[in-house]
Amino acid sequence: MKPHSRQSLLLSLACAIGAYLFFRYDNFWGLVVMGLLVVATLITALPIMDSAWRMKVGLVAAVFFGTLIVLWPTLEGLTHGRIRCPQYVKDRITFGIVKGLDLQGGLRLVYTVEVEEAIRDKRDKFADQMRQDLAVAYGLHSGESLLKRDELAKLDDKVHIYEPESAVLKIKFKDPADTKFIDDRFIKKFGAELTQVKGDVGEAVFKIRAEVETQIRDKAVAQAKDTVNRRVDELGLREASVTTRDEDIIVEVPGQDERTFNEIKEIIRRTARLEFKMLDDDADFFGKIPDSAIPAGEGIQIWSESAPAGPGKTVKSSYARITKRENESMNEALERFKKWTSTLQVPDDHVIGFEKIEERDEETDKFAEKGWRTFYLFSRSEVTGEYITDAQRAVNSQGSGGLPEVYVGIAFSPAGADRFEEVTGANVHRRFAIILDDVVNSAPVIRSKIGGGRASITMGGGDPDTQLKNAEKLEMVLRSGALPAPITPSNESLIGPTLGEDSIKKGGIGAAAGMGLVLVFMLFYYRKSGIVADIAVLFNLLIQLGILASFSGTLTLPGIAGLALTVGMAVDANVLINERIREELRAARSPRAAVEAGYDKAFTAIIDGHVTIFISGLILMQYGTGPVKGFAVTLVIGIIASLFTGVFCTRLVFDWWVRGAKVKRLSVGAEF
Repeated sequence: MKPHSRQSLLLSLACAIGAYLFFRYDNFWGLVVMGLLVVATLITALPIMDSAWRMKVGLVAAVFFGTLIVLWPTLEGLTHGRIRCPQYVKDRITFGIVKGLDLQGGLRLVYTVEVEEAIRDKRDKFADQMRQDLAVAYGLHSGESLLKRDELAKLDDKVHIYEPESAVLKIKFKDPADTKFIDDRFIKKFGAELTQVKGDVGEAVFKIRAEVETQIRDKAVAQAKDTVNRRVDELGLREASVTTRDEDIIVEVPGQDERTFNEIKEIIRRTARLEFKMLDDDADFFGKIPDSAIPAGEGIQIWSESAPAGPGKTVKSSYARITKRENESMNEALERFKKWTSTLQVPDDHVIGFEKIEERDEETDKFAEKGWRTFYLFSRSEVTGEYITDAQRAVNSQGSGGLPEVYVGIAFSPAGADRFEEVTGANVHRRFAIILDDVVNSAPVIRSKIGGGRASITMGGGDPDTQLKNAEKLEMVLRSGALPAPITPSNESLIGPTLGEDSIKKGGIGAAAGMGLVLVFMLFYYRKSGIVADIAVLFNLLIQLGILASFSGTLTLPGIAGLALTVGMAVDANVLINERIREELRAARSPRAAVEAGYDKAFTAIIDGHVTIFISGLILMQYGTGPVKGFAVTLVIGIIASLFTGVFCTRLVFDWWVRGAKVKRLSVGAEF
């Protein structure tokens, strides 16, 4: 045995042992890689041709078998079970090609944008601006920075701004003479978007103009559509359709997998509304609630804790908590809790926040959700998610209790960083609630002014895998942007193929017939070289499907057209090569010299043709939507696969013919 064969066999044995170990420890992709390396190294041990040729063949074999493994579950679905895939493989390959809406239908989701919430947000911003303006007018504030908590308290002794309706603001002065501050300058500042209406004595009432309200509604729907679109794209659902109708957003998702549909619905629905609010621990709101106001049998209790209330100061602060009943979900417990808190007389400049209570089970060493607790918060958001520019999940190996802690790090824009630094600097040694979708994620103590424009959101308890999945979802929704207003599901239905069954069948037959005619032509015109070209084309098609499956791509009728077009491109490359070889043979070159010259001279023309179409495909991918994008994706993948199969793979066969088999006559057409 030659030394190189011995080395290859030893390497193959080592890879086989590695494959077995990966199998034992249930590492599927490690097993696949080791298995493919076994195939490649066994080929390099063969006593044929030179080592460079054997390594290239080993690479091609590894790509071929790897593509088959990736496609295995998809092939079972596409052939309606005629090709069987073992359950072991199906359980570990969770991706695959999904038929598009035009081929198999899918799920239609209709969401209604709660535009009133967007109007209230705009109204609250006007209220903050008015407070700032009036604080300056009273000489309580310089106007250069945010209002501090003590400045707000002093202002509230003189004037109270509240919002009785979603589009209405009322300014109530303690001294009616102070209505003089609502002068021409004040009205001019807010008059473009607000109109003043008649109020009681000592009051100034403003209402958002009707045209501004319409703009807010339209903008909220448009932004919600863009956000949902980004989330859909991040999920890889490139063929999903997102449209609007009045205040409704309609999402059509291809497929039939109920588990995937549920995950999609959860991610689309999440508002990802991120707010940072200060706690008002000094007030001890829940400590003043009489026992008679606490309903019996609801599992609601009042607890006390020591809370920081500024540098060197600690106060007693009370909070309410509710225990989840047996067989009751956390959402049901929260609804019971909110029903009770809605009966409390909460001032309009405060809100009640809710946080999950999680406790570690000593037996299972896992965290379990036990109920909810409250936080008494100022209603004003000090910082919001609109300032976020990036979000990245990460793991802190030294979390609380010595356990790994998963968190999502967020980065603020320059304006957001300045605001965050100013707020934290003015509230050192106080608690700061991080609120996501109206639920308090955590309420850390501000130890010092936080600069740099960064913060983090922890994922709570639970096992690391669950934390990582939750962090991945949160990262995605934060990066795609928060919805400008909540959306609520209003309709859900399964839909059939947008193309009729007959159209689908005819489209498939047309594509298959076109490809078949091209392959038959190559076979009859170029003889054995045509067979090589046909095999390369089929290999090209297999690789395209494998790449689409690995990205959970969606196959539509335009996508099938893209596959058919790339088959033509792959054949075109082989035509150029064969014709160049024929020219060299006519010039009385030897078969080996003709092959080398043919590939060298054809390569430039092949690259030119492929690059121009590749660029066109990239442009269509960037700016196209729906079916156009599906066509472009398959086109770009096909161009890359075509170069590999049409140039690299076929060259290996020709090299074996002229250098290994040493044929005297090449079969590249009738005259040869």
